[in-house]
Amino acid sequence: MMVPAALLLLGALAALVAPRLLSRADWVDREPVVALWAWQCVVAAVLLCCALSMTLSAAAAWVVVRGHVFGPAPHSVVEAYALSTGGPWAATTAVALACGGVWTAAMLVREIARARARRRQSRTELRLRAPLLPGEEPSADRLVVLEGERPDAWWLPGTAPQLVVTTGALRRLKGRRLDAVLAHEQGHARARHDWLLHCSGALANGFPQVPVFAAFRDEMHRLVELSADDMASRRFGRLTTALALVELNEDRGVFGPGAAPHAHVPHRVHRLLTPPDRLTAARRLRLTATAALVPVIPVLVTFVPGLRALS
Repeated sequence: MMVPAALLLLGALAALVAPRLLSRADWVDREPVVALWAWQCVVAAVLLCCALSMTLSAAAAWVVVRGHVFGPAPHSVVEAYALSTGGPWAATTAVALACGGVWTAAMLVREIARARARRRQSRTELRLRAPLLPGEEPSADRLVVLEGERPDAWWLPGTAPQLVVTTGALRRLKGRRLDAVLAHEQGHARARHDWLLHCSGALANGFPQVPVFAAFRDEMHRLVELSADDMASRRFGRLTTALALVELNEDRGVFGPGAAPHAHVPHRVHRLLTPPDRLTAARRLRLTATAALVPVIPVLVTFVPGLRALS
């Protein structure tokens, strides 16, 4: 029963150490796409540790589960895991982790259901404020313009994402600056950032006492904006994108004191105006490969006893 305990210890270590390493890394804001990938790999590793530990604990507690898990594996492989030494802790661990898995799935379903309800409500309001003209067909590329004094632009996710912009934004933003704002929103739609936000929100809401999931949610909200900023700046320039952000948000008081709800906007503007040097392609590849190896470690830990027995 050492392997399930080792997996839980490894998951706890990853949950504690990885967020600190990522928060101190100097490349996160420089390469938000790589950072998004790294965070996903860390959280996947934590969840995988729990899932594998649950499976082995259940195999130790119940013979029926053991038969399904190990199947035709040689007796020496089964003996290598010392499942018979689990005692009552094996069943307790398996049930606790299974409840955590069910709760995680329930939180994700709830988050998706709420998101769909909000999306349906938003689309209903959108149809009321901007109805289709006679003979006009809804399209994924359709840009919806709403009457509104407040300059704003956003996108409605879904199978057919829609860009929405207010007349206030059209009056304030001209030329390439308007194009940069729209490109930013299109970047969210193309990268399907809504799924990252749903998953991170479900984990953080389902396990509010687990710091790694709260950090995952907060970083997803921050990094998806930086990623979309980069997508827009690559097409229309960093200065144009920064000026568009300023003009879009200057009436909201985000650049003065007490701007907590939009405190990330000044940082985004500063980042666009003083861009750090991007990492080399080789280093980006190394970071991506290293992050991809993190979820592999629990799998290796799980299979090491069996592989040793076979050798």
